[in-house]
Amino acid sequence: MRTLLNVLWLVLCGFWMAIGYALAGLVCFVLIITIPFGIASFRIAGYALWPFGREVRRRGDAGAASAIGNVIWFVVAGLWLAIGHALSGVALCLTIIGIPLGIASFKMIPISLLPLGREIVASR
Repeated sequence: MRTLLNVLWLVLCGFWMAIGYALAGLVCFVLIITIPFGIASFRIAGYALWPFGREVRRRGDAGAASAIGNVIWFVVAGLWLAIGHALSGVALCLTIIGIPLGIASFKMIPISLLPLGREIVASR
């Protein structure tokens, strides 16, 4: 079932989300000081491709630097990304087939808000 949902997600919205996050990551790499945000963008892009069967967990070794980076990320991009995921989740939930995809979009809100100090792991 996860594979079917991942393929459906990839075709309907995951591919375009992943491209957007990857392009944002490339821009962050060009602006050298924002490389940690670029790494986070690439991590989110991979998660945007295949969200089913994976979950986001807080890293235990994340320190003050990731907290400061998350504040900067939230102000610059995180809030807008979270609003976009929330709106797309609501739009996807309007159809019965889109409900699992909408839930996956809602599942992406926490990592789009505060991506530093988090890791994406396989679900149990």
